[in-house]
Amino acid sequence: MEKIIKLSSDEEAIALYGRLDERLKFAEDKFKVRISARNHQLSITGAKQNLSRTVEFFNQELEKIRGGGIAHPKHFEEDMPLPHHQTHGHAKEETTYYHKGRVIRGKSRNQELYLQEIEHHDVVVSIGPAGTGKTYLAMAAALDALKRKKVGRIILTRPAVEAGESLGFLPGDLYAKINPYLRPLYDALYEMVDFEEAARYLQREIIEVAPLAYMRGRTLNDSFIILDEAQNCTYEQMKMFLTRLGFSSKTVVTGDVTQIDLPSGKRSGLMEIQNILNHVDGIKFCYFDDKDVVRHKLVKEIIKAYEVHEKK
Repeated sequence: MEKIIKLSSDEEAIALYGRLDERLKFAEDKFKVRISARNHQLSITGAKQNLSRTVEFFNQELEKIRGGGIAHPKHFEEDMPLPHHQTHGHAKEETTYYHKGRVIRGKSRNQELYLQEIEHHDVVVSIGPAGTGKTYLAMAAALDALKRKKVGRIILTRPAVEAGESLGFLPGDLYAKINPYLRPLYDALYEMVDFEEAARYLQREIIEVAPLAYMRGRTLNDSFIILDEAQNCTYEQMKMFLTRLGFSSKTVVTGDVTQIDLPSGKRSGLMEIQNILNHVDGIKFCYFDDKDVVRHKLVKEIIKAYEVHEKK
């Protein structure tokens, strides 16, 4: 059997689901049901008796939320203590975003700290292997800032590593040549924004997706800027990019230093800035490892296997 609970707003959904969806997980374990959350709606499946108890539980929680009270009943607090990592520094706060009917939070200690650093610093550099949520979480933070009018636009950029001869052999005009390099940024965007809404943002240049070379000479005010695949920036490109930052702007740099595709002899700007900017106030470095991978479980094992091989 299935029961549906409809919610009235993003804020209500965030309050009901709890930190890292803890209230949903608690209800699944306690009442032996399955719960899916999407588009302001909870779908609960299970045995009839279990469904009734689950619906009663969520209705009680919603009543408290709508009444402005605390949404944690006594037994819930006892069974679901705060995660250990939320007792350190400003990570006590919970950073939660709601896009396209989905609640987006950090799923590991490092991811939660990453989101907190984005909230508290104007320049954040995230370094770690594939699948650790560096770009995805930065995109969620950027869209949230846009919705809350903290910034007027989002700029997404990547270096086109083969911007020399190889790019020239690709078919089509300039847009067609550079588009394959920017495709991953579009993929992350479409996961959080409906296609029609994203198209409107792109058409009106509220969201701009462009290769890194297009940033030269610009001053980026009132913007949330994400530089992806920064390990493939040269030293000179990285310096150029970081000096584009204007007033009321924030930038997040993401990269994986184990996947540098620059030609031999070219210095990676991402490698260099760890030494150059590590002690500059207002700039924060965040590091991820295989424990933060949130893709298919085999991705974590692949990363470990490569690390072992490369050490040999």
